[in-house]
Amino acid sequence: MWQQQLDEIKQGNAKTLARCISYIENEVAGYEDLLQQLPASQTPIIGITGPPGAGKSTLVDALIGLLVNEGKSVAVICVDPSSPFNLGALLGDRIRMSEWYDNPKVFIRSLATRGSLGGLHPKIIEISDLMKVAGFDYIIVETVGVGQSEIEIAGLADITIVVVVPEAGDEVQTMKAGLMEIADVFVVNKADRPDADLFVKNLRLMLAPAFHNHSMPVPVIKTVASQKKGIAELLKTITDSFNIVKEKEKRSWLLAEKAFHLIQQKKMMAIDKALLKQKIEEAGKDFNLYAFIKNYY
Repeated sequence: MWQQQLDEIKQGNAKTLARCISYIENEVAGYEDLLQQLPASQTPIIGITGPPGAGKSTLVDALIGLLVNEGKSVAVICVDPSSPFNLGALLGDRIRMSEWYDNPKVFIRSLATRGSLGGLHPKIIEISDLMKVAGFDYIIVETVGVGQSEIEIAGLADITIVVVVPEAGDEVQTMKAGLMEIADVFVVNKADRPDADLFVKNLRLMLAPAFHNHSMPVPVIKTVASQKKGIAELLKTITDSFNIVKEKEKRSWLLAEKAFHLIQQKKMMAIDKALLKQKIEEAGKDFNLYAFIKNYY
């Protein structure tokens, strides 16, 4: 059954791809068998993250346009906030990228965070690995802007782009310990606003202590995504980064991060919160959280 589905996905069948993503998302019986048959793939994943209002979706839209004009195919995963009522995606990104839905070289899928604190969908690793089978030239993952916990994207993407705006001085300061260290490229979007040049200068100064984590200084690109300005320079920076031979150690750490996350998910499936609550209530007033956890295992 799954082999036929995989063959169809390899042949570019978007409907089969969408259906299989839903199987994974909803944990339909047997979906793990599908995942275990996935072939190895080197399709690069571009992660785009940053605080709300930075213009991530507009930037992705502009990148799609440039890639399509160059004859490239691209899949986009937009991780939207969840609806509080049905846990579905609110689909804000789909509205902004609506012009690409009929384009055969573009595949866009919105996913809900479903309460995940890292700005990603709980099954994002599996879904992105499935998308790699479809033969796209690039996969772009845009995360919900939820702040420092977005560093999860670094465990998924081959290159991580952090998008900020010139007014984000205080926000960048608070992000420093998290997003600052995982960014492969910084994009200062809406760079036509006042003080953009000063902000870029200060950002480069703030990035200086993080240089030891990178073999080269982290690029800072100015863009005005709504006017398509700076997008070509950004794409060149991205492709140059992919052309640099990735260190074997970094790839191993990336896979180890994915493996850890998946094993953690698997282990947690056996834990029932309702049962935990019941046992805690039974423990009475002498309850000690740490002794409880030790004895639970």
